[in-house]
Amino acid sequence: MIRQDLDNLELPQTPGVYFWRDDAGKILYIGKATSLRDRVRSYFSPDVIKTRGAHIVDMVFKAHTVTYQETMNVLEALILEANLIKKYKPYYNTKEKDDKSFNCVAITREEFPQIVLVRQKDIDTKAKTVHIPRSTKKVKYDAIFGPYPNGSAIREALKLLRPIFPFRDIASSKKDNSVFYRQIGLAPDATSVEAKKEYKKTIGRLKLIFQGKLQSLIVALKKEMMAYAKKEHFEEAEIVKKKIFALEHIQDIALIKRDIVHGDTAGFSASWRIEAYDIAHLSGKQMVGVMTVVENATTNKNEYRKFIIRGFDKANDAGALREVLTRRFAHPEWRYPDVIVVDGNVIQVNVAREVLKMLVLNIPIIAVTKDERHRPKAITGKKDIVETHKYAILLANAESHRFALSFHKKRREKY
Repeated sequence: MIRQDLDNLELPQTPGVYFWRDDAGKILYIGKATSLRDRVRSYFSPDVIKTRGAHIVDMVFKAHTVTYQETMNVLEALILEANLIKKYKPYYNTKEKDDKSFNCVAITREEFPQIVLVRQKDIDTKAKTVHIPRSTKKVKYDAIFGPYPNGSAIREALKLLRPIFPFRDIASSKKDNSVFYRQIGLAPDATSVEAKKEYKKTIGRLKLIFQGKLQSLIVALKKEMMAYAKKEHFEEAEIVKKKIFALEHIQDIALIKRDIVHGDTAGFSASWRIEAYDIAHLSGKQMVGVMTVVENATTNKNEYRKFIIRGFDKANDAGALREVLTRRFAHPEWRYPDVIVVDGNVIQVNVAREVLKMLVLNIPIIAVTKDERHRPKAITGKKDIVETHKYAILLANAESHRFALSFHKKRREKY
């Protein structure tokens, strides 16, 4: 396959899994992507032999086409990639690395199961046991998922899932730690029969996710929420509703960072600074705004800023953004950004332009437009900036959304 063949492929700029295939349709290689279009294009970059190896160059040469499967987010793509590699065992995936060193997710067979990351070489499939890391202990397992080619990515995935579905692991299972982990919402209650039933449900939901059935889980949770509401069990319905919202708005920040390594740092000037802005409220109540900062493709949380919006008594995202930007640029002691990222469309862009024009500032504005699931579907603005810094822009935008929701939640709880 050659670079010109890509022009015939309508690859979307969405997360998903891609398949390199030969002329008979056989799968040669499976990978995951934050943007299917950009990741596949990266295989034709001049330094691909240096970054990916000679065997991948050989794979591209033998490939006839690329097909793909879109996912809700990078988390789902990560899990789907592992399941498909295990199913099809493509030659160039297995050649890339000794998969015995890959990580797997093990669910132990206990009254209150643990979720444990283990090396594939430490799994005894005949005895149905796993060797617990950093110990001499072997325990029975109920299920194994993986292997996952990227160890740090699956660790980040577990971190994303744990606040939604708290689970026991090695650290939280220690006697001195159990209460602390439960208090911070990362481990379940393990003190009653009812807690056991609830945790069994949690484990079942995590199994669905690792089976690649995230969307099926969301459908099931929505049915459960409606059933609670029908019985007027509104507190339980609200808990399930929050889980649905969290799953549908998972921020793949750490996973997106991994894609930045594959080519988004080139072209940065010294300390290239992106500032992203977002607004959060509930029907206009407790309206807040935030500013997040990404410098040289890395979040700089010391530079994040929060703004309580006081000028409106009903929803007005454009007005709130104008207030935030005006207040932000009233601080000349804060370093000015090289680019501003707003969440929205032409309305938000026009607001930002008006503020900058009033202040006689010439700073490029980039807009990230979302689909109905709040996934980025388009990035508009100066083409050279978008092409060079795309993943850093997505990272900044994802961080602003996460930070705004977190700040708004805290405001709601306080008042």
